[in-house]
Amino acid sequence: MNEQEITSAVQAVLDQMKEAAPQHTHKHVCKCKKHQMTLKLANALIEKVKAEAARVGVNAVVAVSDKAGRPVAVQCMDDAYIASFDIALNKTYTSASLKMSTAELSQLSQPGQPLYGIQFTNDGKIVIFGGGGEVLEADGKIVGALGVSGGTAEQDTAIAAYGKQVFKEVLECL
Repeated sequence: MNEQEITSAVQAVLDQMKEAAPQHTHKHVCKCKKHQMTLKLANALIEKVKAEAARVGVNAVVAVSDKAGRPVAVQCMDDAYIASFDIALNKTYTSASLKMSTAELSQLSQPGQPLYGIQFTNDGKIVIFGGGGEVLEADGKIVGALGVSGGTAEQDTAIAAYGKQVFKEVLECL
């Protein structure tokens, strides 16, 4: 699959997702920088996600990127796997750049599916296994992405889903 074919496939999937989603009549256009991923926001979210990881017994690496997939903060829990550092970062990059969770992408990138082979693009930074990568949104706009790595695919997926859920609470508190 060449880059143009991948771009077309990703766009087709995003178009299908848009058609299936309810249409919003009002979209927030933020010029106040209120919904940018800041270090303070990233660290506050990471603290909540680490607490959830500890609660379920996972020594995770938790990463947060901005909407362009650039790392803002990464924290490694004690005894987390060394490999989890790059995996967590790449999960944020994957979710931010493709505007979808890594759990969703894992289904779309299987043989015979529209994004098969996408993991061989972007210098290998696209993560297609399991979950643990989530898009973070505020007022319908992508603010950044969350990446969790250290447990099973199911654990990483659940912890990241928790992080996506509490992101709105963290955003309101800052």
